[in-house]
Amino acid sequence: MFIDTHAHIYLDEFKEEWDTMAHSFSEAGIDKVYLPNIDADSISDVNALADLHPNTCIPMMGLHPCYVKEDVTAQLEKIEAQLDKRTYAAIGEIGIDLHWDLSHVKEQQEAFEQQIKWALSRKMPIVIHSRKSLEETISTVEKYQDGTLTGIFHCFNGTIDQVQRIVELGFYMGLGGVITFKNAKLDEMVRAIPQENIVLETDAPYLSPHPNRGKRNTPMYLPIIAQKVADIRGETLEMVGKYTSGNSMNLFN
Repeated sequence: MFIDTHAHIYLDEFKEEWDTMAHSFSEAGIDKVYLPNIDADSISDVNALADLHPNTCIPMMGLHPCYVKEDVTAQLEKIEAQLDKRTYAAIGEIGIDLHWDLSHVKEQQEAFEQQIKWALSRKMPIVIHSRKSLEETISTVEKYQDGTLTGIFHCFNGTIDQVQRIVELGFYMGLGGVITFKNAKLDEMVRAIPQENIVLETDAPYLSPHPNRGKRNTPMYLPIIAQKVADIRGETLEMVGKYTSGNSMNLFN
C-alpha cells in the first residue's frame, strides 16, 4: 500500500468521482491521500471530501503562496479559525513561489512565517511549496527550527547540498511525477536522499508522471512514481512502498 502525501483531489476536476474514489484508490494500492488546502475558498471542498472518506482522504489547512494577494490578512484569519474547528494533519500548502506572480513576495514570506508559527504553537507539521524558492524556504525553516518543527518539502527537486540541509532539519522530501520526466536529470538527487527522509506524492491534478505527462494526474499514478524511485535507487517496489508509507505515518502521526 502507498500513501499520497499531496493531492488536490477536492478540485472540480475530480468532483464526479468523489463518491467512488476511495474504493478506486484501495484497488490501486493507495491507502491514504492527504489534501493540501490552497485558500479560504477551497476550505469547504477540502472538508467535504474528508468527511465523505474520513479513512482515506485526510485534510490539511493552509494558505498557498500563489493565493497570497491583497486580502492576505483576511485569508489567514479564516484559515487560522479552521484550525480550531476540526483536526487537520498538517498546515499546508504553505511557502513561497518565485515562478508565477512576483508582486506579493513580501506578503508570501510574511504569510509563510506566520503559518510556521501556527505549526510550532500547535505542534503540527508543515507542507512547503518552494517553486524556485528552495533557498528562501530552507533558510526560513532553519530560522524557526527549534527541534520540534517538521514537515515536507513538497515536489522536491533540489541540489545535493539542499538535500543535506533538509535532512539536518529533520524534514522529508516529497518525490512526485517530475522525477519520471525524461529531461529531469534528478537521479543523483533521488539516490542522495536517505530512505528515512522520502515520502511520495502526486500533486494531482498536476505533474502527471511519464508516460502520462500532460494528462490529468491522479493518486492512481502513485505506483508509477514509486517504481521510478525503486529503479533509480536499486530497490524493490515493495521496499519503497514500505519505507515511504512508514515515513508518512511517522510524520502525520
